[in-house]
Amino acid sequence: MENKKYKIVVLSDLKSTTVSLIKNTVGLAKMINGDIELFHVKKPTEIVKRESQLSAVRDINEQSLNTHNQLKNLLEPIAKDYDIKLSYKYAIGNVKGEIESYIKESSPDIIVLGKRKPSAIRIVGDNLADFVLKKFEGPVLITSNDDLLASNKMLSMGILNDFGKSLNTSLTENLINNTKEPLKKFKIEGLAESEKASDLYQNRKIVEYVFNDGSRTIETISDYVSKSNINLLCLDRNYKGSLTKKAINKVNVSLLVT
Repeated sequence: MENKKYKIVVLSDLKSTTVSLIKNTVGLAKMINGDIELFHVKKPTEIVKRESQLSAVRDINEQSLNTHNQLKNLLEPIAKDYDIKLSYKYAIGNVKGEIESYIKESSPDIIVLGKRKPSAIRIVGDNLADFVLKKFEGPVLITSNDDLLASNKMLSMGILNDFGKSLNTSLTENLINNTKEPLKKFKIEGLAESEKASDLYQNRKIVEYVFNDGSRTIETISDYVSKSNINLLCLDRNYKGSLTKKAINKVNVSLLVT
């Protein structure tokens, strides 16, 4: 029986960290047997500089060609170096509106985002990760800009309490099979763990750290994650209150939010 191919979508603004974002995604794709497509949106205000309708059409056509060439020149060298197919699509319009339409149309299995700097995510309602987690029920990988998920290395994985319901069993098994032991598990007292999740790694060596549920729990866990040299932390988006958002903002490694 042929293994399932997972569809991985990368949402990128084509900033300076895009290369590391794509390489992280390539690493994930090789672990789980995935196909990658990058999606980029440009705002009309970034393109149209002249008032007349004819000039505006010319601006859009010119920018479309420039974006096509930019994406092609970005992806082709990475595809060649890692021997993997990388496709792309782009749109012009409202960023969140275009992303929402694209997610519905493409039905990805997993979405990958770059991790924004803390100073850049303090604007209420302007956080792309929050938006994607609301609109997409599947797993979302938020990659660190500094720690590549190298495709030729075993993962050092941490689990914060539990895998979420959106991470299916076969995908989870693929990730765990590419993880060196012991798994690191960070458990917050008072948050339940599902029996199904426990079954996935019950035969693995696990080192478990238990933390009190307090105001600085995530900061403390972040310190332990860094000291443990973990490069992927898995967590459930449905933690109470703002725990998930705090983890996204505070933990300085790649996060798989399920």
